[in-house]
Amino acid sequence: MIENNGKRPAAFIDRDGTLIEEVNFLSSVDDLQVFSYTAEALKLLKDRGFWIVVVTNQSGIGRGIYAETDMHAIHEAMQAQLGGAIDAFYFCPHLPDEGCECRKPGLGMINFAQRDLAIDLERSWMIGDKRIDVETGQAAGIGSALVLTGYGLKHLDELLQAPDVVSENLLQAVERIISSEPLAAEV
Repeated sequence: MIENNGKRPAAFIDRDGTLIEEVNFLSSVDDLQVFSYTAEALKLLKDRGFWIVVVTNQSGIGRGIYAETDMHAIHEAMQAQLGGAIDAFYFCPHLPDEGCECRKPGLGMINFAQRDLAIDLERSWMIGDKRIDVETGQAAGIGSALVLTGYGLKHLDELLQAPDVVSENLLQAVERIISSEPLAAEV
């Protein structure tokens, strides 16, 4: 994939229910279960030149259910299991009613990633299992994909606007996304 002015597209990916099994307020590495297809999906994205950026609301920190250090331990374990495929993790520790800019569907985490990485936003995607993930992608003006794992099936009926892609899981969503990417010769 040819880069646009040194920039690469990003795959902004929700964590719980998208990359890993949904566990309500995941607080322990012992409960971490990476989906069997996650590594393959991330490899496909990496091979096409995408940044892999996890964007995750973690209100369990704000609620006092677990510490930020617990979340970081989970992210380290994910990186170990996925061979370091994730380029960056961004999280929002705030409660839903705190009015912060970082909590999805707000764009704070995407803005932080743009500050830190050379991202071609026009060719980027948001992938997740909730309505707020789709709304985040739409608000950022990027592609949006809803996966039906985690809360995806439930949230499919709650969408105000259809995402660009609806897929059974992350791997299928990625396959559809990369099939729509122009080849290097077309860029």
